[in-house]
Amino acid sequence: MKTIKSSLKNGEMVIGITTAEDFWYLSHIIDKGDIVRSRTFRKIKIGGSDERSQDVIKKPVVLDIIVEKTEVAENGLRVSGKINSDFEDIRKGSFHTITLEINSVLTITKPKWLKFQLDKIKESSLRQPNILIVALERDNASFALLKNHGFEFLADMHGEVSKKLMKENVKENFYENIIKQIKEYVPRYNIQHVILASPAFWKDDLLKELKDKELSKMITTATCHGTGKNGINEIINRDEIKNLLKQERLYQETRLVEDILKELGRDGLATYSLKYARQAALAGAVKELLITETIIQKFRGENRYNELDELMSLVENSSGNVHVISSEHDAGKQLNGLSGIAAILRYKIYFQI
Repeated sequence: MKTIKSSLKNGEMVIGITTAEDFWYLSHIIDKGDIVRSRTFRKIKIGGSDERSQDVIKKPVVLDIIVEKTEVAENGLRVSGKINSDFEDIRKGSFHTITLEINSVLTITKPKWLKFQLDKIKESSLRQPNILIVALERDNASFALLKNHGFEFLADMHGEVSKKLMKENVKENFYENIIKQIKEYVPRYNIQHVILASPAFWKDDLLKELKDKELSKMITTATCHGTGKNGINEIINRDEIKNLLKQERLYQETRLVEDILKELGRDGLATYSLKYARQAALAGAVKELLITETIIQKFRGENRYNELDELMSLVENSSGNVHVISSEHDAGKQLNGLSGIAAILRYKIYFQI
C-alpha cells in the first residue's frame, strides 16, 4: 500500500493499492460511514423515454460513496454503499459497489483516523514479502522479487544449449542452471516462498529435476504466458500470490500467539488483560503487544477505544511493537480467550492485583 497524500486535519488519505495483501488491510481500515472515492463504472441508460428502447452502457466515473460494507473478493476489494456524488445521469443516494484492484487509487475520508488504522497503513507500506518469482519458458527464465510497490526485476537467464540438440539435454542443462540460481537467491534475499510459473509443462519438467526437498516445499506453481517484465506482472496478479501473502500473515500472527501461550504456560515473560498489559506498558516492559480486531471493535462500540489507544501509545513510546491480530483464525480466537489483549515482556515485573 502506498500513501499518496495525507490530510488528517480534513480526515482524508489518498492511497494506492500495490499488492493483493492491501485488500485485507483496507477491509479492516474502511469503516461503515466512511466516504470512499475512486474511479469506477456505473451502468447508465441512454435513449428515449421508453425503457424498452433504452440502451445500457457502462460509464467510467469517479464516485464518492458512503460505505455500508466491504468484502474481499477474488478480483479485489468490493466497497458498497450509497452514492454521495452529484452527476447528471446518476442519482445521489442510489446504491453502488466500487471494485478496487491492484493499482487502484482511492480516497478515504473519516471523521477521525484511529491510531491502529494509521499503524496498519504504515505496516503495509513497510512490510516486504519474501517471495521470489520465476517466469519460465523453454529456453528463457526471468527472476524477480515481490515488493510492496510492484516488483524488483533481478535477472533474465537464457539456455546455452542449442534447440537442435536433444530435448532432454536442453532441459537438464538449463533447468540445473535455474535451480542453482534459485538456491543462490534464497539465502541472499531471505526467501520464504518461490512462485514458479510457465506456459505448458515447463514448470513441471523443472520440478522433476529438483532433488532438494527443502526447496521443493517452498515452491508454488502457477501459469503465465511468457517471461520478462510482462510475465512477472501477470504472475503478480494471480491468486497464488494472494494466497501466499495470506498464509505468510497467518504464520506470523500464529507464531506471536504461540510465543504468548508458551511464556504464560511456564509463568515466564508474558501477561494478558488490559489491566496488566497497561501496568507493564507504564513500566516500559512490553516488547510485543497483541490486540485482536474483536477487542478493538468491542471497545469502539463501548466508546472505550481511548483506553486501547493510550496502551498502544505507551508501548510504542518505549520502543515496543504493536500487533493487531485477526480474529478469523484459530490463533486469534485463542487470544480472544485470553481477553483479546496480551503482551510479551522484556523482563519480569510484579503486578498490582
